[in-house]
Parts: sequence; structure tokens; C-alpha cells
Amino acid sequence: MKMTMVVLAAWLSAPVMAADYVSVINEVTVEAPADAVWARVGGYCAISEWLPTTCVLEGSLAPGGEPGVVRRIVNGTVVEPMVAKTARSYTYWQTVGNLAAAGLHGTLAAEADGPGRTRLRYTLVYDQAALASDALRASERTRLQGRFAQALARMKVLAEAK
Repeated sequence: MKMTMVVLAAWLSAPVMAADYVSVINEVTVEAPADAVWARVGGYCAISEWLPTTCVLEGSLAPGGEPGVVRRIVNGTVVEPMVAKTARSYTYWQTVGNLAAAGLHGTLAAEADGPGRTRLRYTLVYDQAALASDALRASERTRLQGRFAQALARMKVLAEAK
């Protein structure tokens, strides 16, 4: 009994790292209507057109691209189930990949921004406390900011192409 109390006391006094959620937001304006932009770049596997990666959908929901469908990117090494969807957006959760332990969630959305104009927004949210050091936190944020700014620039080119 005494040993159990010592173990319990040690467990209860162990430091707990608080979550430290951060967001990385990138936006770009596209000179095309929101529905047309979404039709061109908003498919759940369209990621392979605007990032240098592979993409395969799996699961019974794969054909419709509904919440619950899973995409495997980077030759299957990254797994991202879709967790929410609207007419012109989707959100996913990375369950396997370099930021899975940080609970990475991403949202791509196309919002009308006047007649014939669209604002494409890519939002990433993750717990940077899961990353080992301040240097890693800073480098990961910089990497994500740049990578998804490039992705949006590519989406803009694709969506504005005649």
C-alpha cells in the first residue's frame, strides 16, 4: 500500500506540458468565381496538383470525398482523414506523418470576395508544445508558412488559367 501511494504521488506531481496551439494562415486572391476556383483546386486529392506529392483516397467514402474519407500522400507515408466539409472547404487531421504528434489540422477554403473574385485560405493548426525545441518550433512554422504560400500560388495559377 505504501509503495502504491509513493508511485501515485510521483505520478500526480510529474510536470504536464500545457498545449501551445498555433496557427499558420496563408491567403491569396484569385481572379475567378469561387465555385469555379473550388471546382478546379478543391478536390481532396487535388493536393497532388499544387504540391509535389502523390495522393490516393481510400475507404468506402473515397468516391464522394465526404468526411471520413482518408487521403494518403507522400507515397502513403502521411495519412489525413477528412473531418469536415462545406460546399467550398474541407478540414483534415494528420494521423500519421511528421506533425501527427502535434495534432495537425488543416483547412482549405474558397470564399467569394466580390464578383468574379475568390479568396483562397489555407489554415493549419497544431500544438507546437509537441515539438522538442524552440528552434524546431520556429523552423517548422517557417517551413509550413512557405510551403503553403507556394501551394496557394500554384492554386492561383491553376484556377486563373484559361
